[in-house]
Amino acid sequence: MRKFRPGVRVLAGAGAVAAGLSLAVVPTATIATAEAAGGAHFAVLAPKGGSLAAAESAVLANEGTIVRKLPQIGVILAKSARPDFAAKVRGSGGVAGAGATRNLAELTGAVPTASRLEPITPAVTGPSDRTAAGAEPLSANQWNMKLIGADQANEINQGSRDVLVGILDSGVDSGHPDLAANLDKSTSVNCAADGVPQTDEAAWQDQVGHGTHVAGIVAAAKNGVGVAGVAPNVRFAAIKVGDAEGYIYPESAICGYVWAAEHGVDIANGSFSIDPWYFWCASDPDQAAAAEAVRRSIAYATSRSVTPVSSLGNSNWDLAHDVVDTLSPNNGTPVTRTTDGSCQMLPVEAGGVVGVSSVGAAKSRYYNSNHGTGVVDFTAPGGDRLFQIPATPDANGQVLSTVPGGYGYSQGTSMASPHVTGVLALLKSRDPSLFGSALEAAAATDAEVLPCPAGGVHDPDGQGKYRAVCEGGATGAGFYGKGLVNALEAVR
Repeated sequence: MRKFRPGVRVLAGAGAVAAGLSLAVVPTATIATAEAAGGAHFAVLAPKGGSLAAAESAVLANEGTIVRKLPQIGVILAKSARPDFAAKVRGSGGVAGAGATRNLAELTGAVPTASRLEPITPAVTGPSDRTAAGAEPLSANQWNMKLIGADQANEINQGSRDVLVGILDSGVDSGHPDLAANLDKSTSVNCAADGVPQTDEAAWQDQVGHGTHVAGIVAAAKNGVGVAGVAPNVRFAAIKVGDAEGYIYPESAICGYVWAAEHGVDIANGSFSIDPWYFWCASDPDQAAAAEAVRRSIAYATSRSVTPVSSLGNSNWDLAHDVVDTLSPNNGTPVTRTTDGSCQMLPVEAGGVVGVSSVGAAKSRYYNSNHGTGVVDFTAPGGDRLFQIPATPDANGQVLSTVPGGYGYSQGTSMASPHVTGVLALLKSRDPSLFGSALEAAAATDAEVLPCPAGGVHDPDGQGKYRAVCEGGATGAGFYGKGLVNALEAVR
């Protein structure tokens, strides 16, 4: 999840551990040697609906060790010190695919791409202590909640305790006063350790700040403290899939979606894309196998009534067309390649996932938001600190939410996605039978259609730096999908 870093095709906007504190970048040169002792990470596929027996035998016969078996999706997570491990396993009978999930970085000594993490801007307006009942002291700066009517929706229906949202992210600060009441510790987990679930509370704490920020947008309690979320009465699970450096590898995401499927999660928010490839292409057998393992985990989740939601990313890319990717792999030396129709950003382009783009306070596309007809399902407030400044006390165009130890601002499609998740949670609260495409359709009924800009081109600085072409005309589908979600209509 170097998805927490702007400028490296970030799907996230947050990057500090606490309000007012910037996050020091953890030296990455030690990662390869630390992992090498156990070998590189691999995903091995059994044929769909088939037994894992042949795949298990192939792993062991080729000097691999089994980290975890997932018979419910036909996947084995394995490690091996052999660079040719995947190729050898792929040649075995009864194996549908095998691939390195981390670009063999642990064996080659590759160092993850260095990039500075952007700190969360601290909230400076008003105290964060308790005020009069029902008043949130920092709510005046939550332009984002007003944009989708969430502040008015909260006065009617704050969501049901029967709805459980999964925050697949960097973990959550379990002691935060705006989150503790809604955090379901019994369904929280750390999946970032090789894709093996760890349920002790210390394991799923937030070391990055991103997950806590996302959780607050969905479900910060309306309790007279700090801020309020879109659905401030629903429960949420912290499902940690990002490691201490901010990366989310396939095995962690697979573990997260399987966990959500088996622990009663209704809506799973994924404000990230999966490392180390920004696009996973079928032409590469390693990428193809790892991507298929991820897709199987998401399909398993949707088969168990989980509705996955994901951000589109912040690289100003049109995901409906070929993209020149110069940044992958991000845990080694990037190579330039042009994507084709077989390449997918994951999880957002997997089947059944609700994709979210971002707008600022003026309901216009956030200058770096990815987009694309058929990829964007909805848009929501994610912030725009350069071109869309709200008339709020702090005049900050980013999104204000919780962070470990306080409150802070950040921006990106990672902030937009949890707004959609919160609206879906309100709709689910109103009609518990809704999930998947039916839940998405209910949100579409209430969404505000935003047309493409005049001439179909968005060029906010007039210099072409953030220029993007919107397809869809009056429907705005290329930038905004079915439209801007509306929390107020969701509870009426």
